[in-house]
Amino acid sequence: QVQLVESGGGLVQPGGSLRLSCAASGVSLHTLTVGWFRQASGKERVGVASLSSYEDIPTYADSVKGRFTISRDNLANTVSLAMVSLRPEDAAIYSCSTTSWSIMDPLNPTEYDHWGHGTPVTVSS
Repeated sequence: QVQLVESGGGLVQPGGSLRLSCAASGVSLHTLTVGWFRQASGKERVGVASLSSYEDIPTYADSVKGRFTISRDNLANTVSLAMVSLRPEDAAIYSCSTTSWSIMDPLNPTEYDHWGHGTPVTVSS
Protein backbone atom coordinates (compact mmCIF):
# COMPACT_ATOMS: atom_id res chain seq x y z
CA GLN A 1 0.00 0.00 0.00
CA VAL A 2 1.33 3.41 -0.98
CA GLN A 3 1.88 5.78 1.90
CA LEU A 4 3.17 9.33 1.59
CA VAL A 5 4.32 11.41 4.54
CA GLU A 6 5.20 15.07 4.26
CA SER A 7 7.48 16.93 6.63
CA GLY A 8 9.38 20.19 6.90
CA GLY A 9 6.57 22.68 7.18
CA GLY A 10 6.53 25.42 9.77
CA LEU A 11 6.48 29.13 10.46
CA VAL A 12 8.83 31.34 8.48
CA GLN A 13 9.15 35.06 7.99
CA PRO A 14 8.57 36.62 4.57
CA GLY A 15 11.69 36.17 2.50
CA GLY A 16 12.62 33.03 4.39
CA SER A 17 13.16 29.48 3.23
CA LEU A 18 11.82 26.02 3.95
CA ARG A 19 12.48 22.58 2.56
CA LEU A 20 9.60 20.16 2.44
CA SER A 21 10.09 16.43 2.09
CA CYS A 22 7.76 13.71 0.89
CA ALA A 23 8.73 10.23 2.02
CA ALA A 24 7.14 7.18 0.45
CA SER A 25 6.63 3.61 1.51
CA GLY A 26 5.16 0.80 -0.51
CA VAL A 27 6.39 2.24 -3.77
CA SER A 28 9.55 3.48 -5.45
CA LEU A 29 9.02 7.15 -6.14
CA HIS A 30 11.33 7.20 -9.15
CA THR A 31 8.74 5.16 -11.05
CA LEU A 32 6.05 7.76 -10.45
CA THR A 33 5.24 11.32 -11.32
CA VAL A 34 5.25 13.22 -8.04
CA GLY A 35 3.57 16.52 -7.44
CA TRP A 36 3.47 19.08 -4.68
CA PHE A 37 0.18 20.86 -4.14
CA ARG A 38 -1.04 23.45 -1.73
CA GLN A 39 -4.35 24.48 -0.33
CA ALA A 40 -4.77 27.78 1.42
CA SER A 41 -7.60 28.36 3.83
CA GLY A 42 -10.87 28.76 1.94
CA LYS A 43 -9.29 28.08 -1.43
CA GLU A 44 -9.01 25.16 -3.80
CA ARG A 45 -6.02 22.89 -3.92
CA VAL A 46 -3.57 23.95 -6.64
CA GLY A 47 -0.47 22.44 -8.13
CA VAL A 48 2.86 23.97 -7.21
CA ALA A 49 5.48 21.71 -8.75
CA SER A 50 5.73 18.30 -10.33
CA LEU A 51 8.49 15.93 -11.32
CA SER A 52 7.92 13.38 -14.04
CA SER A 53 8.75 9.73 -13.54
CA TYR A 54 12.18 8.43 -14.60
CA GLU A 55 13.25 11.53 -16.59
CA ASP A 56 12.65 13.95 -13.70
CA ILE A 57 11.29 16.72 -15.88
CA PRO A 58 10.05 19.49 -13.56
CA THR A 59 6.96 21.62 -13.99
CA TYR A 60 6.28 24.69 -11.88
CA ALA A 61 3.34 26.95 -11.34
CA ASP A 62 4.07 30.47 -12.56
CA SER A 63 3.65 31.81 -9.04
CA VAL A 64 6.63 29.82 -7.75
CA LYS A 65 9.00 29.73 -10.71
CA GLY A 66 12.46 30.79 -9.72
CA ARG A 67 11.69 30.38 -6.02
CA PHE A 68 10.75 26.70 -5.61
CA THR A 69 12.76 23.68 -6.69
CA ILE A 70 11.49 20.12 -6.77
CA SER A 71 13.97 17.27 -6.60
CA ARG A 72 14.10 13.55 -6.05
CA ASP A 73 16.40 11.39 -3.91
CA ASN A 74 16.08 7.85 -5.19
CA LEU A 75 18.18 6.31 -2.44
CA ALA A 76 16.08 7.89 0.29
CA ASN A 77 12.90 7.43 -1.74
CA THR A 78 11.89 11.01 -1.16
CA VAL A 79 10.88 14.04 -3.20
CA SER A 80 11.70 17.45 -1.79
CA LEU A 81 10.44 20.94 -2.41
CA ALA A 82 12.96 23.65 -1.63
CA MET A 83 11.26 27.00 -1.16
CA VAL A 84 13.05 30.33 -0.96
CA SER A 85 11.89 33.94 -0.91
CA LEU A 86 8.65 32.86 0.69
CA ARG A 87 5.73 35.25 0.60
CA PRO A 88 2.62 35.48 2.76
CA GLU A 89 0.59 34.18 -0.17
CA ASP A 90 2.63 30.95 -0.11
CA ALA A 91 1.06 30.02 3.21
CA ALA A 92 -0.99 26.84 2.87
CA ILE A 93 -1.14 23.16 3.62
CA TYR A 94 1.36 21.51 1.29
CA SER A 95 0.74 17.95 0.18
CA CYS A 96 2.58 15.57 -2.07
CA SER A 97 0.89 13.17 -4.41
CA THR A 98 1.80 10.51 -6.91
CA THR A 99 0.45 8.98 -10.05
CA SER A 100 1.58 6.08 -12.18
CA TRP A 101 -0.50 7.16 -15.15
CA SER A 102 0.49 9.31 -18.08
CA ILE A 103 -1.04 12.67 -17.34
CA MET A 104 -1.92 15.70 -19.39
CA ASP A 105 -1.45 18.42 -16.80
CA PRO A 106 1.21 17.75 -14.15
CA LEU A 107 -0.24 20.44 -11.91
CA ASN A 108 -3.84 19.22 -12.00
CA PRO A 109 -4.60 17.50 -8.69
CA THR A 110 -7.39 15.42 -10.21
CA GLU A 111 -4.81 13.46 -12.18
CA TYR A 112 -3.12 12.09 -9.06
CA ASP A 113 -3.93 8.93 -7.13
CA HIS A 114 -2.29 8.88 -3.73
CA TRP A 115 -1.97 11.70 -1.25
CA GLY A 116 -0.20 12.46 1.96
CA HIS A 117 -1.88 14.28 4.83
CA GLY A 118 0.05 17.48 4.24
CA THR A 119 2.33 19.78 6.18
CA PRO A 120 1.45 23.36 7.05
CA VAL A 121 3.48 26.33 5.91
CA THR A 122 2.90 29.70 7.55
CA VAL A 123 4.61 32.81 6.23
CA SER A 124 4.26 35.68 8.63
CA SER A 125 6.31 38.28 10.41
